[in-house]
Amino acid sequence: MRRILFLFSLIVVAGLSGLKAQDVEFKAIAPEAVVVGQQFRLTFSVNAEAKDLRVQELPDFDVLMGPTPSQSHSTVITNGKRTSETNYSFTYILMAKKEGTFNIPPATIKVKNANYTSNALVVKVLPEDKASEAANQNAQGATGISDKDLFMRMIVSKRKIYEQESILVTFKLYFLSSVTPQNFKFPTFEGFLVQEIEQPQNGIPTKMENYNGRNYQTAVMKEVLLFPQRSGNLTIEGGKYEIVAQVRNTNQRRQSFFDDFFDMYRDVKVTLTTAPATIEVKPLPSGKPAGYGNAVGNFTMTSSISATEVKANEAVTITVKINGTGNLRVIKNPEVVFPNDFDVFDPNVSLNAKNSTSGVNGSKTIEYMAIPRYGGEFEIPAITFSYFDPKTETYKTIQSEPYKLQVEKGEGEGNAPVVSNFTNRESVRVLGQDIRYLKVKGINFVSNEEIFFGSFLYYMAYLIPTILFIIFFFIYRKQVKENANIALVRTKKANKMAVRRLKNAGRLLKDNKKEEFYEEVSRALWGYLSDKLNMPQAKLTKDNVETELLKYGVNEELIKEFLDILNTCEFARYAPSQASDAMDQLYTLTADAIGKMENTIKK
Repeated sequence: MRRILFLFSLIVVAGLSGLKAQDVEFKAIAPEAVVVGQQFRLTFSVNAEAKDLRVQELPDFDVLMGPTPSQSHSTVITNGKRTSETNYSFTYILMAKKEGTFNIPPATIKVKNANYTSNALVVKVLPEDKASEAANQNAQGATGISDKDLFMRMIVSKRKIYEQESILVTFKLYFLSSVTPQNFKFPTFEGFLVQEIEQPQNGIPTKMENYNGRNYQTAVMKEVLLFPQRSGNLTIEGGKYEIVAQVRNTNQRRQSFFDDFFDMYRDVKVTLTTAPATIEVKPLPSGKPAGYGNAVGNFTMTSSISATEVKANEAVTITVKINGTGNLRVIKNPEVVFPNDFDVFDPNVSLNAKNSTSGVNGSKTIEYMAIPRYGGEFEIPAITFSYFDPKTETYKTIQSEPYKLQVEKGEGEGNAPVVSNFTNRESVRVLGQDIRYLKVKGINFVSNEEIFFGSFLYYMAYLIPTILFIIFFFIYRKQVKENANIALVRTKKANKMAVRRLKNAGRLLKDNKKEEFYEEVSRALWGYLSDKLNMPQAKLTKDNVETELLKYGVNEELIKEFLDILNTCEFARYAPSQASDAMDQLYTLTADAIGKMENTIKK
């Protein structure tokens, strides 16, 4: 009796675990769009044996048939492992009564005494075609396809925007018969920063849409987000698109009864175009607040500090995270002001953004690391980030709390440098004897004239090292003094750092890495100006660079040359359509401009 109960328990447990292991999926399937008076299928599918299907009333549709049950079974063998799946479906044949957008409520079904609910559906009912077939045939050309049967639209979401505000441009193909895209030449979008929206990898989905009184199958061929980089009227040029369409061969003479059953078609190559579009780009309003980071959109900001109590020479990190929708990829980093006694490093920036039809959504995280060198109490001011909201057409400012930092005195802080004496002395030891005897054999006497001690060379051997030591001592003191002047050190090393980055840009130029090349040239110029003018890069702008260079006596022509190179790099990084010879010319101009600046500013 105990064995029977034990086996029964095992069977029950196995059955329950098998039911849990199998994920029951119950879903409703129907087309997204249908035409008034057109029949369509509404199918409820479940991957387990089910019963008692309950569907709510559908007042907006006529139920012509159903539910019709069906069953399918599939077996898949992968790496010797066999898996089987059985699917049960219940199909209704419906017909829409009127045009509009209607909801199909979820249904319920019972699987092994458990109830499951399907998803709800939204079906858009389109009106019937208004254009007559005869009128359409009269409009057909030599190809047998009219511009009403097959065309491409460039749909622009907005025609009036601000600088750096995104617009969505959609290229949608409208067709009635089977088509095959061949060669597409999309516009170049001059004057815009382009962010492409990724399309599905497993084929382009089609949808039914009513346009100008006719029902078409549509397919989105390309979607891009455009960010205007300057104000004024910017034109998006038209494109050209080659399509192969299937056309009924009307010249084919009917030979037999079966010709009515098997229609004859032929392939026709058609070139489509889209009309250009003009976008009015308004400049950003005046009165930009402090901390404005070239950001346009809707954002939030959070910040945190790694520790508020550290020791001297230990790193502290402030993390700033900007979330929202807008031109995330090009916004400037907020400025974090550390005390003067801190060693500050370049921030580490990570971007997590996704392009969608609503814009670029995501976050930008900036980590600022600094090392305090002395103990004491310090305060890091509040971090400010400002952006322009195009919906409200106003500037908005976000500010964090200031951070108080307690730095304890570290090891070795305040102690003078230690000079070690590594001279070793050897003591003479007499092992087993009290007296060491003088050697009397094997002695070679040297003439007094040949003795080095007391000679001219002997004294010069002391004098020359002494003079060299004094010279090197004063040179070393001068270097120590100069190294203590951080501004002077940065100024002297400015050209060396710029040349190093330009060499790296040269390697990127040879590898034809255009975006990385322009970014490295831009970094070389900004880094050079930061070191030469002894100003943090975060405080450098094109306006104050021009003012500071004029103070150093740099002529306006050379300043304009620097700013032109920076503008070229900034624009080319986000619209990389420059030829290789233009990149070579920019590389040469950058090297010459830095050389001229070195000759002008001599510090």
